Order: sequence, then C-alpha cells, then structure tokens
Amino acid sequence: MLGLSPETDGTIVISSGDQVVFSNNPALENTKVEDLRILKRIMERGVGKKMVHARNRAHLLSNDFGVMDKSKEYYIYAFMDEKSVFTTTISNVLYVLFAYLLLMFILNMLMWRADKAYQKKQIEIQRSYADMLREKNRQLEEALIQAKKAAAAKSSFLSRMSHDMRTPLNGIMGLLKIDEEHFENQELVRENHKKMQVSAKHLLSLINDVLQMSKLEDGNTYLTHECIDLPRFSRKLAATVRERAMENGIEWTYEREKSESFYPYIYGSPVHLRQIFLNIYGNCIKYNKPGGKITTSVSVLGAENGICTYQWKISDTGVGMSREFLEHIFEPFEQEKNDARSVYQGTGLGMTIVKGLLEQMGGRISIDSEKGVGSTFVVTIPFEIAPAPKHSEQAERRVDAANVLHGLHVMVAEDNELNAEIAETMFTDEGAKVTVVHNGKQAVDLFAESPQGTFDVILMDLMMPVMDGLAATRAIREMKRPDAAAIPIIAMTAKAFREDVETCLDAGMNVHLAKPLDMERAKQVICELLMNTEDL
Repeated sequence: MLGLSPETDGTIVISSGDQVVFSNNPALENTKVEDLRILKRIMERGVGKKMVHARNRAHLLSNDFGVMDKSKEYYIYAFMDEKSVFTTTISNVLYVLFAYLLLMFILNMLMWRADKAYQKKQIEIQRSYADMLREKNRQLEEALIQAKKAAAAKSSFLSRMSHDMRTPLNGIMGLLKIDEEHFENQELVRENHKKMQVSAKHLLSLINDVLQMSKLEDGNTYLTHECIDLPRFSRKLAATVRERAMENGIEWTYEREKSESFYPYIYGSPVHLRQIFLNIYGNCIKYNKPGGKITTSVSVLGAENGICTYQWKISDTGVGMSREFLEHIFEPFEQEKNDARSVYQGTGLGMTIVKGLLEQMGGRISIDSEKGVGSTFVVTIPFEIAPAPKHSEQAERRVDAANVLHGLHVMVAEDNELNAEIAETMFTDEGAKVTVVHNGKQAVDLFAESPQGTFDVILMDLMMPVMDGLAATRAIREMKRPDAAAIPIIAMTAKAFREDVETCLDAGMNVHLAKPLDMERAKQVICELLMNTEDL
C-alpha cells in the first residue's frame, strides 16, 4: 500500500477472516475486525461493492464512507472520512447556487424583457387600434357629412329641377289652354305658339345641361378628335350668336386679328367646343343690358411641338358679378341672385359645364367682372395642329337642303304614335312620301318585300317592340341586295349619349339624330347622305 495516504486516499484494510493482516494505517495492523467499529459497520451494511455510510466510534461527530470487497481468502475494506469525501462540496454547492441564481436572473431578465416587449406591443396594438378607430370614426363622420351634403344637394337638385321643369311646362300647358279658349284668334294662337317654342327649347336645354353635367361628373364625356376648320367654325358660330344677340338688341363684334389664319386647321371636339362658346355667349346675352355690347377677340399665344394655343377674350357690358359670387361661379346651380331662375330662365349649370369641358381639353377659363360694368371671360385652349385637308370635287360642292325632301320616299320606324304622327306630318309638309311602321320587324319585312329603290331613306327609332332599331338595321344591312348596304339609315331616338351614338354607328346606321326632331338638321343630314350615295 505504499504511496496511499489515509488522509488523501482513504484507509485501506485487508483482513483474513477476523484478523487484519495489512493496512496503510499501521495502527490498524494486527487488530481484529470486530474491534474496529467502522469495519464492522461496513461488513454489516456493505453489499458487494456498494458504498455505505457508517459511524466511526473514534470520532463520534464524524462519519465515514466505506466499501467492502471479498476475494477467496481476504476481505478488502476502504473507507474515508466524510469531510475528506466532501472537500469541495460547499464550494460546488456555492458554484451551483451562484450558477442557478445567475441563470434565474438571466431567465427573469429575459422574461422581464419579453414581458416588456409584449406589453409594448400590446400598447402599440391598442394605440394602433385606437388610431384606426379614430380614423374610422373620422371617415364615418366625413361620410355622414358627405351623405348629408349629398342628400341636401339631391333635395336641392330635385327642388330646383321641379321648379325649372314645371315653369316651362306650366307655360306650355297654360298657352295650350288659352289657345283652346281663343282658337278663332289666329294672331294670338301664333304668338302663343312662338312662346311655347321658347319654353320647349328652354326645357330641352335644361335636360341637355343636366345630362351633360351627369356625364362630366361620371367621367363619361368623350371628346372626339376631328379636324376643325377654325375660320369656318368661327363663321358658323358667329352667325348663330349674332342672330341671338340681335334678337335681344345686343351689338356683337368679333375681332380676329388674323390669328386664325396662322393655324386654321386644328384637331378637337367641335360639338363640345361649340357648346363651350354658346354657354359663355348665352350668359353674355342673357345678363346684358338693353342696347349692350359683346366683343370677342382671338389670338394665338404660341406654338410648340405641334401644339398651338388659342386664347379668346369675350367681354360684355352686362350686369356684372360680385367678387363673392365669382368664387362660386363654377359650382353647380350657382346664380348671382335668387330670382335669376325666374328672371333669366337659367339652370346655373352653364359655367360648370364650361369649366368641366375645358379641363378635359387641357384648357382653362378666367373671369373678371364688376357689378354694373360687365364681365370678361378669357378662354385658353391648346390644340393639336392639323394638316390642311385635301379639297376634293365633292368637298367643293354646295348642296341646297331646302328642297331635298321633295319627292323622296321615307320609311319612318317609330312605335310611339304621337312621335310617328309628328314625323310623318313634318316630312310630308316638306314634300316627302312617308310610310310608317311601328316596330323593327315591320321595317325589315317592308324593306325586304319592296322592290329595290323603293325607299330613299329610313328613319329608325331604337327602342321598339318585337325587334329594336339596332337589330332591324343589322338585318337590313345583311340582305343580299345592292340597296341594303347603300340606303341611308338614320337613328332617330331620345338616347343621346356618346355611347348611344357609337352603338348606332356600329350597328350600321349612318347618322344619329337626337329627339326632339329638328327638321332643319334632318334635312341637312339627309342632303349630305344622299350626296354621298350618289357619288358611290
């Protein structure tokens, strides 16, 4: 047992039977096992190589840990004081405890941070939810305000329209009643008819303005891209405006300054361009003074990259407008005075439509006015410069439309008996022979059964029973006879939107005429169509 120290390696005892024969502790040699309490306790408790805890008699306050093994002839005991066994126990426990506390601290810190992050996230979620609720509430409040405004606008609109539509209708119905009572007074009847025409035109203008405003608000106004002969356009516009001005005792002058000759051909939407100026001139005439004056000057501001910019300055000597009203002049139904609708028979939509159309054209309008002095409207519009059109022999021809209907055979497809009667009478008065059918199928059957060349033109309503006008037009165009493709078919309908016009043309119709029937316009259109047919 040399080299094994009892203090560091424990006590080793080897016995033969009950006699200790060897030990690394000399004091235990030649003693008996039964005299050594620790060995006896190890023998009693030890099983195999299992370590046991035994009390040492020599040291009552201390215990030993021991183990026993057995060979054929010897018993081998090994034991050590528990203090030696657990020399590092306290430090290990302290280390473990420190590590445990450190781990718990770290875990608590992580849990604290996670809890703080969770609380922060919850606060952010709550704040975000509160912000969302506030935004939703704000949107709801705005929607409610807008809904109330829309309801008020709708109510105001219906009230205004009720007044504006009933006023001319009341006039027409009243004049009809007067004519019935004084039918023998032909002069009074003729005068009343003129007044009824004025009221009817005002009612039609009101309907057209409302429809135009609806299309502008919905973004459904389609501007065409047509070549415009600006000098010719100006001459025709001037003729119309000059006539209306003279009827009201207004002097009208137009100063060109040779500007229109710089770029006489432009691309634009002539119908809407005409509407812009007629609305402005209409106001200049309507709100002018007796013996007043309207002056127009036009100039070219410049041209660049194929775009020229024209500017019109239209001045009148009318009643003028206040500064306060000018701030709201482009709002729908706005008029300077509350009694303007009764005095001037206006809808308050004209300038709103003007501004909407100009914005779609990329133009602008400014107004300067002084009450009692007059107003000046400055209209600026950019146009794409168009090349000069080729003048063909046909373009140089001038056709007199006054007697164009004389001797023509006209088919009128119209399901409304009153409209059919009006059309038949008006065309008959112009010298035409008129055949009336009441639905599209009758029109198709009559054309198919008639010899070629029987009819010169067909006026086709769109909404008819059995077969509508579009289907009837397609059926006629598909017939295997020469005149089926050549005969002019004119849409005569109350559906007057741009998409309605395109639908008619796509179906094979030549021209679209909106109701009510304008006889002068109808004669001009038929004249041009027949001229084109003769050239084929």
